[in-house]
Amino acid sequence: MTSLQLPIGVQTFRKIREEGFYYVDKTPFIRTLLAQAPVYFLSRPRRFGKSLFLDTLKELFDGSESLFQGLDIHEHWDWSVQHPVVKISFGYGNFKDPDYLGAHLEGQLERAEEGLGAARPDKPAPGRLAWLLQELHRKTGRRVVVLVDEYDKPILDALEAPELATANRDALRGLYSVIKDCDEHVRFAFVTGVSKFSKVSLFSGLNNLTDITLEPEYSAICGYTETDVDTVFRPELSSLDRDAIREWYNGYSWRGEEKVYNPFDLLLLFRTREFKAHWFETGSPTFLIDTLFKRRVRSVDLHNMSATDRELSRFDVGDISTRALLFQTGYLTIQDEARTRAGSRYRLGYPNREVQQSLNESLLDRLVQEDDRRLANSTRLERLLEMGDIDGLKELFQSFFASIPYQWYTNNDIAEYEGYYASVFYSYFAGLGFDIRVEDSTSHGRLDMAVRFAGRVYLFEFKVVELEPHGAALEQLRTRRYADKYRVFGEPIHLVAVEFSKTERNIAAFESEQV
Repeated sequence: MTSLQLPIGVQTFRKIREEGFYYVDKTPFIRTLLAQAPVYFLSRPRRFGKSLFLDTLKELFDGSESLFQGLDIHEHWDWSVQHPVVKISFGYGNFKDPDYLGAHLEGQLERAEEGLGAARPDKPAPGRLAWLLQELHRKTGRRVVVLVDEYDKPILDALEAPELATANRDALRGLYSVIKDCDEHVRFAFVTGVSKFSKVSLFSGLNNLTDITLEPEYSAICGYTETDVDTVFRPELSSLDRDAIREWYNGYSWRGEEKVYNPFDLLLLFRTREFKAHWFETGSPTFLIDTLFKRRVRSVDLHNMSATDRELSRFDVGDISTRALLFQTGYLTIQDEARTRAGSRYRLGYPNREVQQSLNESLLDRLVQEDDRRLANSTRLERLLEMGDIDGLKELFQSFFASIPYQWYTNNDIAEYEGYYASVFYSYFAGLGFDIRVEDSTSHGRLDMAVRFAGRVYLFEFKVVELEPHGAALEQLRTRRYADKYRVFGEPIHLVAVEFSKTERNIAAFESEQV
């Protein structure tokens, strides 16, 4: 067993290198960046290693050669040259306070100005930053490196107060425009955040900004690859199921050939030796869940959304695309890409089991206000599927639909269609981590939902009826021969037809047969 420590929550490159922590060498990406454009932007979900990457850049331009011994960039860097570095971080603080952003910026600039020995101008933050870049260049004779971490947090924190979010966005726009206005004093700049606000709203002055978020050669600039796991972290893999690690945590893609893991997930797994929702549980997806419910987005649609480049970039105060929100925050990722005459079209889906299971649990929590009831229902569902107890399934879901508050249906058009009821079923199954296929196409049509579990296959068809059930769902399962595609598994197949009453808002018929 290695003596290296797991760098859980460590964002300081110097600490990692000097105190014996595992480190995945990201300096090859730095070499590529420095050979190309001077100003970059990168969006990645939270806890993906963005802050550590920025700190690595800082130490490199500071000339901290000893920290880079043995790394890729060491033999390719002129250690006799140092550049002044201005690093601004918005990774901490209460930006819901209207006065906080200004005070925070003042403190950040004061620290950057220390040691200059010159009286700073009494100007707003953009003017002070411009003066700082000019003065550092003049004093050192070297152009300045500008690093901005969590550039969007002052806006994201205030999204529930649109006026404040807009004010914070406008204040930051003025600050970031300085990077372009002072390009003669800037050697290199790198801006990171979770979201990708449109250039028009936030980066209108930064027309030299190169966005590498979806550039395939930088897909693994943050996160761990399969190779990283099998080599760097090999000592930690003993007694852990390698396939389970992949199923639970791998799967994030930004158009690269290889998908990546969220570092936080793997490090917590190695420490606890437990497969849990490590990353998901450290966040608060309340805004996301509220947005999905407000927009009546069906959970059944989340696994297979399509989006264009424009849709993934439509992110601004008061105009946040659902797809962009899910993608940029890490709850969906790119599954594949199709090139069209109009540009790329992406198919989005859950990155892994952790996100699929945890997000659907959160959606159910919103529907079922009582935690004890949801937990009991989930536990019972698993047991009923193991036994093939169809009557028990009918009773469980009738009880569930009866528990949904009446107010949820008010002015809710989605509850008129099969998709809503399919979403409820889907979230229950997905919340337990089952193998699910939704709207699966066959040569005879498209099946609503298939579930494989405990050596059985369940094929579901959903219908909404006005008054009385009429058996159309079961007949469709039979005549379209949906079971044919699943016979290859050699497992018992249950056809399950569920008809819902629009007036009663509950199950009107629940029929099944085994084939």
